[in-house]
Amino acid sequence: MRTREEALEYGLSFPDTYQEAPFHDPNWQIVRVRASKKAFLWTYERNGYINLNVKVDPQWRDLWRSTYEAVIPGWHQNKEHWNTIILDGTIPREEICRMIGESYDLVTDSPSKRIYEAVKKIPRGRVATYGQVAALAGDKKMARAVGNALHHNPDPEHIPCYRVVNAKGELSGAFAFGGADEQARLLEADGIEVVNGCVDLEKYGWKE
Repeated sequence: MRTREEALEYGLSFPDTYQEAPFHDPNWQIVRVRASKKAFLWTYERNGYINLNVKVDPQWRDLWRSTYEAVIPGWHQNKEHWNTIILDGTIPREEICRMIGESYDLVTDSPSKRIYEAVKKIPRGRVATYGQVAALAGDKKMARAVGNALHHNPDPEHIPCYRVVNAKGELSGAFAFGGADEQARLLEADGIEVVNGCVDLEKYGWKE
């Protein structure tokens, strides 16, 4: 990968992204995530080469810099969390693509996204508690955030939030699923017995 066009094309191949020139300067072309408007790929020409700024996990930051001379601390950005890739032809295309992909993943990561991914893992015929989901999402202390995220479930067909109950096995209130008996109905369709608004965690609790 040697050109800005290649880098931008690859950046725009990720879901929900768009290109922008934020400084009204054609030398600066960036790719953002539409939902959050966060940038994960900055492109500009400097010293005769196209440069890319990408976000980086601090645990991999120094490895990239030590592996390739053309990867340096982020120019004009936080050097703890950003690297600059100089497109001088010394870095294999697949490695550049990997760094851009990692930047996209870091920018799009959010507690809600991790919560939804955790809920997707709950198998049919099992339930998990809010605390369980919080732990799977990376922070066992955010059980309340789990409830908030599930009440705003963007894709109920693929994110089975009805499989989440409280620590006593009790179902959520009617407002969460659009009807007093809706969560119970969905759980029973999964083969889970609901008695007086409660699920037996010993019998149906998910042991992930």
